[in-house]
Amino acid sequence: MAPLARIVVQPPAPGGRRVRAGGEDLGLARSPAELIEFLRRAGLDPDEIRLDDPTLIEWRGGGPDTWPLTG
Repeated sequence: MAPLARIVVQPPAPGGRRVRAGGEDLGLARSPAELIEFLRRAGLDPDEIRLDDPTLIEWRGGGPDTWPLTG
């Protein structure tokens, strides 16, 4: 798996975390599962995605275990 652009996950905000790749908005993820789905749609193999891989994802405002409260 070789991503074409750096993935950036923005800090938690109401509704989720904004996900961008190479300046393109991939969506607002509300969970790790949604983030993986966005990355799958962007062409990455979900079986090879490691959310804690700093060469793949730049986390801002908390890492892969930090998500806004829902409910």
